[in-house]
Amino acid sequence: MNLVSHLNCFVAVAEELHFGRAAARLGMAQPPLSQRIQRLEKELGVRLFERSSRKVELTQPGRLLLEEAREILVRVDRVSSLAERARLGEVGAVRAGLPSDLGAPIVAALIAAFRERRPDLRLDLREIPTAEQIRLLTEGALDAGIVRHPCDTRDLELGPMLGQPVGVLLPADSALASSSEIHLADLAGHDLVVFPREEAPGTYDESLATCRRHGYAPPAVQEARHPQFALGLVLAGTAVALVPRTDDAAGATWRALLGEPLTWRTSCAWRRARDPEQARAITDFTAVATAVLRREAGMTPLDGAPTRRVVQRPASGFLA
Repeated sequence: MNLVSHLNCFVAVAEELHFGRAAARLGMAQPPLSQRIQRLEKELGVRLFERSSRKVELTQPGRLLLEEAREILVRVDRVSSLAERARLGEVGAVRAGLPSDLGAPIVAALIAAFRERRPDLRLDLREIPTAEQIRLLTEGALDAGIVRHPCDTRDLELGPMLGQPVGVLLPADSALASSSEIHLADLAGHDLVVFPREEAPGTYDESLATCRRHGYAPPAVQEARHPQFALGLVLAGTAVALVPRTDDAAGATWRALLGEPLTWRTSCAWRRARDPEQARAITDFTAVATAVLRREAGMTPLDGAPTRRVVQRPASGFLA
């Protein structure tokens, strides 16, 4: 007897309390369904249903078996899912999405820290924009991700919200470079260089709205995916770039914005895993990622909890 198949039939009849509806639900004819229930009752040595011409009812043994049967079927589903992941080579791995402009030192530090914490697992990192990460997390194609806010995180779990103040990269010979801090309104007349909107639509829109609110309406907005391209646009002399703290480059310098009006928000996001081992792996990844973002990118918690401010280290990417 195929116990799983027979239990599946039992649960369907127990939930429908009607053999015809249960057969339709299972996509089978009613006589074979009745035969399977009878076979199960014979194997277990108990009567599971009271049948009459007008209704079907669970017996006391049937009610006791129902919850156990449901749990067995859930476990069978988990085993099938695990087997499928093994077939696809995804067992023993955490699939995580990262912003494409996260700096190389941060990515390297994340890999090293996760390897130290979980040497038994492979970390499969993928460069994926925030909106795409959300979709893949929801579909189960990713286990976890590092996303930019605001974004749609319904049905997802979130780690601590981290903030990263943004400053301005400008030509070293600009008159503005003589100040240690720059007001956004002082950038009037300069074109703006910023990461592509598709990378993090919420952060992009929020940043431009903040610029306008503080008196800076750039004549033109140019998108740059790679930091070196952004630097080239800045060195041309007509544009400035909004970036987290970064090293000064030949011909360009970074300055903080007065009052820190721009703070990019970042957190880990994940869909709750049913498998306990996978859930523990995701928890370990998010803990490591949060610690690395604080240590290497100078991000600080925005949840209101008291914390020691981390000294920012230079970042090599726009949203590092």
